[in-house]
Amino acid sequence: MAEKVKKATRESYGEALRELAEEYPRVVVLDADLAEATKTALFRDAYPERFIDCGIAECNMVGVAAGLASCGKIPFATSFAMFSAGRAYEQVRNSVGYPRLNVKIVGSHAGVSVGEDGATHQCCEDIALMRTVPGMVVLNPADHYEMKAAVKAAVEWKGPVYIRLGRLAVESFNNSDGYSFELGKGITLRDGKDLTIIATGLMVSRALEAVKNLERQGVDARLINIHTIKPIDRELVVRAARETGKIITVEEHSVIGGLGDAVCGVLSGECPVRVVKIGVNDQYGHSGPAQDLLDEFGLNADHIAETARKVMERS
Repeated sequence: MAEKVKKATRESYGEALRELAEEYPRVVVLDADLAEATKTALFRDAYPERFIDCGIAECNMVGVAAGLASCGKIPFATSFAMFSAGRAYEQVRNSVGYPRLNVKIVGSHAGVSVGEDGATHQCCEDIALMRTVPGMVVLNPADHYEMKAAVKAAVEWKGPVYIRLGRLAVESFNNSDGYSFELGKGITLRDGKDLTIIATGLMVSRALEAVKNLERQGVDARLINIHTIKPIDRELVVRAARETGKIITVEEHSVIGGLGDAVCGVLSGECPVRVVKIGVNDQYGHSGPAQDLLDEFGLNADHIAETARKVMERS
């Protein structure tokens, strides 16, 4: 059994880059003047000759990463999600996605849990944007061990990848000896027959707490962790819909274009069932303590459990 740890996935990302550097000498890391916040400073301090600070110029950073990839390097271009996925979208689309270059775009501090930085930095659209880039793999790991495994998988995958990082610390739950990470394959954390909760990223730990609460109330909920939003595990999603008949998706992202829409896109054509989406409802965030904002937007265990009970009552 691996040690249980509590840390932000952005920190796990920085540790993974540093640990993989010797095994993968073609890995280089770029940042946009945020290395301490994104934790790429861990790599920078260990391998300064393979680190480039591009300054507050994210569009240029993605262009530099594309050039490095065309020369055989494996660049990780890192900034806050609002900038690496948002501000630099045109460069990601045309300079990385169109030629299918081996660039890893990394978005830290995504979602409303950025907290006091406010709406301009609380990117709740990054997954939607990156899903639309043809050939882009989209990863949203949920804890320390999953992030480390995802970074290694991204290094070994030849082609563009987007990785979403969180700011808040989360307690690890993927620390069993049987844990296995595979691109494009979701993980069933808890089996159940009454309904299925499908969660991603920071919300997986909240959903796990909700499932435990529901169990005490007599609701047998299945919980699926979707760390790879694109390509999504279609087989697992369809099986859950057929076996439980009711789906709730949970994400710290807009309900438009994220996990919920990805799940609906699968089920509408293969197994139409009722899907309830929990996320940010077509609105901007605002400044405030991270946990207070998560509560305000219904991104907590209590609201997930309450939604599940309402779904059961209507069935």
